[in-house]
Amino acid sequence: MRRTKIPQSVSRMHPGAKARTGFLRIAVLLLVAWAPFCASAQSGTSPANPAAAEVIQRMVQQNAIRAEHLKYFTSVRRYHVEFHGLGKSLIADMQARVTYNAASGKTFQIINESGSHLLINHVLRKLLETEQDDSRTQKAALTPANYNFQLQSTIAEDGRKLYIFSVEPKVKNKLLYRGRIWIDGDDYAVVRVEAQPAENPSFWIKSTDIHHVYARNGEFWLPQTNRSESKIRLGGSALLTIDYGTYQFEQPRGITPTEVTEVAHKVPLDVR
Repeated sequence: MRRTKIPQSVSRMHPGAKARTGFLRIAVLLLVAWAPFCASAQSGTSPANPAAAEVIQRMVQQNAIRAEHLKYFTSVRRYHVEFHGLGKSLIADMQARVTYNAASGKTFQIINESGSHLLINHVLRKLLETEQDDSRTQKAALTPANYNFQLQSTIAEDGRKLYIFSVEPKVKNKLLYRGRIWIDGDDYAVVRVEAQPAENPSFWIKSTDIHHVYARNGEFWLPQTNRSESKIRLGGSALLTIDYGTYQFEQPRGITPTEVTEVAHKVPLDVR
């Protein structure tokens, strides 16, 4: 995979500017790099009140079935990122088509982008590369091998039973997180995550809060929205929002997924 070349205007910055670029990139990259992959949804019969361990076991089992059934999808995502601090404000937008293939993982095609070249080149493009790589290795899976789970409560929401678990990572992995997850009581799929990265990647980052929502698409549960915010220790914040778009599950014939660094065409986004 070809790497995005850093513009000379960035590579020639003075040391202070390079330092700001460094922790800004890390702050925003960690906003969604950890996001777990939750695929299809297949309902199964269960006791009215299964034990906590059984809920997690059923989640893992259903995730395996979902991953096996989900062969392909594509959608067009909209990314919006803002940085405010250090005496400046930067904003960038990107629209990208993601294609998932069970045999090869995810690939991305950038449709259009606008705003800060610093955020586009060092945050958004890098974020796509990170997700593409993790889709092939699956090192950040939400399983008992990676996490400890503790049942907090059981609630009813929109007529559905939800189990709320706290999660703590067992192993060191920059893509893991700690916080709370909501598991659907019928499909045993994760429907919501509120968390923080398990490891602080830099002294410059004070905190990062991640809010990730999944939605059911037929028999599949897939990401719907993400809102993540990092507070910078010297003052300021980085905010990332993602709209995951509408999913299509029929694979066109004769089309090869494009690589992350390919650009279909450049059309300025309507920045709102």
